[in-house]
Amino acid sequence: MTDLPLPPRQHSPSAERNREPILAVLRDTLPAAGRVLEIASGTGQHAIWFAAALPGLDWQPSDADADACTSIAAWTAYAGVPNVRAPLALDVHQRHWGIDALDAVVCINMIHISPWSAAEALFAGASRCLVDGGVLYLYGPYKRGGAHTSPSNDAFDQQLRSRDPAWGVRDMEAVVALGASVGLVCDAPIAMPANNFSLVFRKRPGVASV
Repeated sequence: MTDLPLPPRQHSPSAERNREPILAVLRDTLPAAGRVLEIASGTGQHAIWFAAALPGLDWQPSDADADACTSIAAWTAYAGVPNVRAPLALDVHQRHWGIDALDAVVCINMIHISPWSAAEALFAGASRCLVDGGVLYLYGPYKRGGAHTSPSNDAFDQQLRSRDPAWGVRDMEAVVALGASVGLVCDAPIAMPANNFSLVFRKRPGVASV
């Protein structure tokens, strides 16, 4: 019997570059065991890398894009990591994500390449789906005090806004305030390579669903 070819695996060089620094933060941030939903998983490279390194976690990748979900499934089949689930077709704007009682939500490099409404929906959904004390982890570039942290981030922001005026590097203070408005409190920001930051939010106990 001839083996069927695997679906195409997309490749992101930036996912290769940032996976180790992000993993170092996740090791210190995520519980040793539990359920994790990754929002906007993209190619799927991060999902298999993080899940393989954190075997106690039940890792649920997701993406709104059908081609991305195909790539995630292909990487999962290729790597054979047992604690990665089949990708979930999920747009954060959906009122119901179809998953709850999460210990963590991970979202890497999304909120600057989507409208602000996506950030609002991300926080609202995370607040609904996380258990008390659960973690929302964000990674990407941010402005601080209304200013870019590097000339390269300024140029990147202009590039994004030229593609779509609704996109752009977000103000960290606005993101932190958005989290606080739905009961997700931010730890101190963690500086990352290439002028990026990790933001770790924790759900306050007893927060009502948004």
